Amino acid sequence: MIETKRLKMREWRDDDLGPFARICADPRVREHFPSTLSEKQCAEWIERNRKHFSDHGYGIWAIEPAEGAPLIGYLGLVQVNFVSHFTPAVEIGWGFAPEAWGQGYASESGRAALRHGFEQLGLDEIVSLTVSANTRSWGLMRGLGMRRNPADDFDHPAVPEGHHLRRHRLYRLTADDWRRRTEPGPS
Repeated sequence: MIETKRLKMREWRDDDLGPFARICADPRVREHFPSTLSEKQCAEWIERNRKHFSDHGYGIWAIEPAEGAPLIGYLGLVQVNFVSHFTPAVEIGWGFAPEAWGQGYASESGRAALRHGFEQLGLDEIVSLTVSANTRSWGLMRGLGMRRNPADDFDHPAVPEGHHLRRHRLYRLTADDWRRRTEPGPS
């Protein structure tokens, strides 16, 4: 588990399924995905994520307020599961319940996940990806210090040709850039 000033980032419990399924059934949360997710799909996602933690030592954490209130979202690090010009790669990804939007939870947990990835896991680079219309997500990516080169943008292989969500932006952050952003300057 990772704790920040206001949040707990923890592995998934069985009682997370209901709140997680509500988040993933909300069309506002899934606006930039091909569809919402059913409770069965959410249960399968949680199991895949538990396996990812087991196989790699990291994954997507369940996010809840530090005082232990119910699940408000998810954020973490995963191996990109498709082949592209930038893979193999580790991606930071997230999703939060609409009532948690605009409170800085994604930024706070995102910084903690990047710190964990670079400082504890020793990753050289972390990527993130989204569609151009998802201004909230790519705004967060930029706020976390990630950079985009338009030449890196790509067609997501899991999205059908011709679908309006196929084209994705790619953002990157290297360990060196992370260190430069987080190391204290000269005194």
